[in-house]
Amino acid sequence: MGEQKYGVDPAVANQIASEVADIQKLGVQTAVVIGGGNIFRGVAASAKGMDRATADYMGMLATVINGLALQDAMEHLGVNTRVVTAIEMRAVAEPFIRRRAIRHLEKGRVVIFAAGTGNPYFTTDTAAALRAMEIKADVILKGTKVDGIYTADPMLHPEATRFDNISYIKVLEQGLRVMDATAISLCMDNKLPIIVFNLRTPGNMRRAIMGEPIGSLVTA
Repeated sequence: MGEQKYGVDPAVANQIASEVADIQKLGVQTAVVIGGGNIFRGVAASAKGMDRATADYMGMLATVINGLALQDAMEHLGVNTRVVTAIEMRAVAEPFIRRRAIRHLEKGRVVIFAAGTGNPYFTTDTAAALRAMEIKADVILKGTKVDGIYTADPMLHPEATRFDNISYIKVLEQGLRVMDATAISLCMDNKLPIIVFNLRTPGNMRRAIMGEPIGSLVTA
């Protein structure tokens, strides 16, 4: 969304695409799980009286729009990309088939997972954790607007302090809303580390991949 109030900012899509392309050149197999809050937020619509399942399905469709926008930006950079959706819409994207997605990664393609898990009541955070388990990812990189996990929202509380390292259980106990509880629990059960970092800072994705200490690391 960038600085816009709604929709896709091509400059932001291009920036994210170039960051992913940069790590792809290192030979890193990369999959992206994309949200849809810049177009439609199911929880917000549900709070205003819309049926929650309907609102969530609409949110999933919004993630497909974002996935296609990111795919276009990446292919302009010469990166082979596949959009894979949890809800079938064969005219625009492939249906999610685990082995096929892994094969795309092995062939050096970036895979964009859209439409969440395909189920209402689950967030794209949970979709990220689930897909990461399915493709046997080494780490989840959670790109946000801030540079890590804080004791409180740093946008609202300037005195909030950042965690360099934190355990899954502390994230859950302290109710730190970096990812939802289902996603954190999935990662905890499967010992999958999470790096939370600022997606808006150029080069951060590469720094995380190269093992530089950026953002916050969530482990056991």
